[in-house]
Amino acid sequence: MKRLLFILIILGVYFSDAQIQMKGVVTDSIGMPLELANVIAINQSTQDLKFSVTNDKGDYKLILNKNSNYKIQISYIGLKSIEEFIETKEEYISKDYKLYPLNILDAVELTYEMPVTVKGDTIVYDADSFKTGTERKLEDVLENLPGVEINEDGQVEVEGNVVNKVMVNGKEFFEGDSKLATKNIPSNAVDKIQVLRNYSEVGQLRGVRNNQDNVALNIKLKEGKENFWFGNVNLGAGSAPDDELYLVQPKLFYYNPKYSINFIGDLNNLGEPALNRRDLRSFGSGGFRPPSRTSGTNLNLGNNSLGFLTNQNNALKVENKLGAANFSYSPKQSLDFSGFAIINSSKILSKRIASNIYTNPELGIPDEDTEQNNVERSVQGLVKLSTTYRPNFNNQLDYDILGRFSKDTQDQNLFSSVLNSTNQYEEATPFSINQNFNYYYTLNETNIFALEAQHLISDEDPFYNAILFNNPDNNDDTDNDAFDNTASELGLNRSLNNYNLGQERRIKSNQLDAKLDYYNILNSKSNINLTLGVILSRQEFNSQFFQLLDNGNQFIPTSSSVDLNGNLLDTNNDASYNFSDIYLGFHYRVKLGKFTITPGFSLHAYGNKNKQFGETYQDNFFRILPDLETRIQLKNNESLTFSYYMSNNFTDVTNLAKGLVFNNYNSIQYGEPELQNSLSHNLRLFYRSFNLFNYTNVFAGLNYSKNIDRIRGLNNFENVIRTGTFFNSPFADESLSSFGRVERTFGKIRASLRANFNYSKSNQFIQDTRAVNESFSQNYTPELRTNFKDLPNLRLRYGYSITDNNQGNRKTKFITSSPSLVFDAYMWKSVTFKTDFTYTRQSQDEGATESFRTWNANLAYRKDRDSKWEYEINATNILDIDSRVSNGSSTVSVFSSETFIQPRFVTFRARYTL
Repeated sequence: MKRLLFILIILGVYFSDAQIQMKGVVTDSIGMPLELANVIAINQSTQDLKFSVTNDKGDYKLILNKNSNYKIQISYIGLKSIEEFIETKEEYISKDYKLYPLNILDAVELTYEMPVTVKGDTIVYDADSFKTGTERKLEDVLENLPGVEINEDGQVEVEGNVVNKVMVNGKEFFEGDSKLATKNIPSNAVDKIQVLRNYSEVGQLRGVRNNQDNVALNIKLKEGKENFWFGNVNLGAGSAPDDELYLVQPKLFYYNPKYSINFIGDLNNLGEPALNRRDLRSFGSGGFRPPSRTSGTNLNLGNNSLGFLTNQNNALKVENKLGAANFSYSPKQSLDFSGFAIINSSKILSKRIASNIYTNPELGIPDEDTEQNNVERSVQGLVKLSTTYRPNFNNQLDYDILGRFSKDTQDQNLFSSVLNSTNQYEEATPFSINQNFNYYYTLNETNIFALEAQHLISDEDPFYNAILFNNPDNNDDTDNDAFDNTASELGLNRSLNNYNLGQERRIKSNQLDAKLDYYNILNSKSNINLTLGVILSRQEFNSQFFQLLDNGNQFIPTSSSVDLNGNLLDTNNDASYNFSDIYLGFHYRVKLGKFTITPGFSLHAYGNKNKQFGETYQDNFFRILPDLETRIQLKNNESLTFSYYMSNNFTDVTNLAKGLVFNNYNSIQYGEPELQNSLSHNLRLFYRSFNLFNYTNVFAGLNYSKNIDRIRGLNNFENVIRTGTFFNSPFADESLSSFGRVERTFGKIRASLRANFNYSKSNQFIQDTRAVNESFSQNYTPELRTNFKDLPNLRLRYGYSITDNNQGNRKTKFITSSPSLVFDAYMWKSVTFKTDFTYTRQSQDEGATESFRTWNANLAYRKDRDSKWEYEINATNILDIDSRVSNGSSTVSVFSSETFIQPRFVTFRARYTL
């Protein structure tokens, strides 16, 4: 790694020594500096292009080769362009330019595209200017763009904001997650990449709403990619010690001005799914944004799907089948239809060995070693249909409907050093239907109305079964089995050779979220926003805990466990929970020079009522929630934003239901029907700068949150078996986080540094004892990468993180370092070689140091860039490591784990490009 860094430095010194700087000022005819003027230099021998964009003082700067001839082009919208030829020597060049009003008869035709242009809130990248020849998909091009980043989850980030909407030629592409676009759209079809900051889907509201956190991408296709099919088909095969490997991935696209069709298929057992489960969860939102998202009310409906234990990147075996189709149709200019359908099936095998050490010896919880083997199966389907009708600029109507279903199962065989052998089985077949209706009406130049409504119904039915070891002969001994005392309290039959336990649950949710906004534009600098909103929600929760006897009959136990008030706990639940929030909001938005200030508040009338076992618990109250946002536009592409808001947070029905629920073999809970909401204060400071003059991009943020009356768990342990309930903690929890990224380009070398800091202070309650947990984590990621067109390229990255935990009686520190290298080369205009290597080292202050290495490589051949066929040899896990290690901590313990992964895979692949 040090040698490679040395080579990069030598290359940088070599290229800087062979270059000179040309700089100056671009002004208009009266000498006023022009910001965002384009300056291009084209090497007449190599046709290599250099570019600069002037800053607010009109300054430009170019790095040119010595003793070379260049064509210089200077352009600015509305002014006559300049073209001239210069010859560089050994000395730096200082030259100013003055642009005059445009005369069409003598305009200069610009023969080259600017690599980057900024038009208001839109950044436009010319894709070919950033391609090196090794790119195959959109993601490869995006990684080369200044200011754009692909995060660890494969999502696109721009200035710290995740892109959730991708369009192709202005048409939606699988709305809900950007990964399907970045992983599958072929790079050779991409002409321009438009980054749309401050993005609003409703043109009428663009000037009256704050959309700073909304970022979208629009991919412009190259000429000739419309009106016929394009894409590629990937085929692959190989062998593994215990299996035959296969890969089939068709990716087909069709676009014309009236309609588009996209199809993505995936059939493979290589652990390379086109979509993983996290991606499918993102699609579950369908791109919907709740109307009440800025009201200050957060209502949690809960998530009762299976808690799959395996990340698909950490599995012994992964089989995946996917079919995804997306369409758009515009029968006329005022009417658009779009939608997608996705069906995905996956099977995952995993193995994990873990060790848990509990941090407080006084609690009497024994340390536990576990080994678990899982088989996880999932079938998920999503269907979305959308329509937008815009008869004129003053009217827009949107309607969306999203349906989702799944069938998930999980088999787990676990051995515990405390509980012995345990077999677990989980199953769920949930479904949901989400509808969205929006109508926007502009009455006149000063009055705008916006109606937004969402309706959700969902039905979840998780089932859990656990078979735990039991020796019926030692139930009353002092050294009895670990589960025996808990079984006695639950009222189980302890005379059998095992405890065969089942937990049925059913959760039905029905929610309406709607609001009506009125905007009154007072003048060009200010407007008033009045809001009338409502949230109506009803949840029903039924559950039954039972024991299966040897004869197959269900035994319903009578528990002797009691709640905090000494009341006996039932082993079933029959609860309903109704919630309502009717609110009025007022906001005033004003622009004062560089400042845009939006103060406001909302007045809420809350009502919540839950019924269970013939008793009713009700709470009605009023609350005012203030908020403020201030944005300082320091320059065209530099801003600082401060925001504050107060929010009310409400729980879901499962935390209110007071009967026992068997969540897991070592986790039992019961709810508290009189739980109250929590209140939080939230502050955010965010800075961004996109500077094309010195090729520097910066973003940084600071977040602070203080949570009062937060709902916390109150846990008691019997061995490693936790029985818990919930209550409103009288102690405030606090968190402070900051993040930032600085990126600068020096010729063909780009350097960046990303850093994150997180501090949290939380309260936990175990065995009736309060403990204050403090955690402080630091993450640093410096990176160097090159972007040569005629030379191999390197990316060097070093990840370094430190996590300090103070858990009352114990302090822990975890350190992780992970240097990595990515190398790619395009050779002889036909061969592409890519390889990546990562070394990960983890240590803790009171434990052993663990490390592992990951190495992958790919060699591809195609006759030339226009060839239809490409052939590859792909190797993953070349070092054939069998597991990865990780360390961490929870609120009560520190843990280390070893997760087993797929062995070395070598596959032969062919790609056919349409």
